[in-house]
Amino acid sequence: MIVGAGILLLIVFSGWWIFSRPDRGATGSVSTNFRWIGPNDTIVVDGFNDPKVQGVACHISRAQTGGMKGAVGLAEDTSDASIACRQIGPIRFLEAFEEGERVFDEHRSLAFKTLQVVRFFDRERNVLVYVSYSDRVIAGSPQNSISTVPIMGWPAP
Repeated sequence: MIVGAGILLLIVFSGWWIFSRPDRGATGSVSTNFRWIGPNDTIVVDGFNDPKVQGVACHISRAQTGGMKGAVGLAEDTSDASIACRQIGPIRFLEAFEEGERVFDEHRSLAFKTLQVVRFFDRERNVLVYVSYSDRVIAGSPQNSISTVPIMGWPAP
């Protein structure tokens, strides 16, 4: 009875987690490893705008594990990620923000691993700094990627 309830909870939680994940592949993806059963391993690329800084857009790429575990949301994706952020228009701060504030996050395993992007402002150089990294409940990964956006004037149309 207890085992059956545990399996039911796992199925319900897995379904919620799979369908609550961001729309992967919104920008694109490439296959990196063929799998006989289930989807292939891929590199997924998504774009997002900084929610508090108008005029800055970022693209993040990361590995996504395929196979049967990946298909049902039980695979733990690697901590590998790369980020590139650019000025795409006049930069305007929409509201105050904290140093190291999260601007993007995504689950990389069923419950314990998260890919995050945080933002810093280097006042001395007048540059926004974006850092992507993975963390876990117990221990994160030192793998990270960084992108900087110098705040410059933008030509009027």
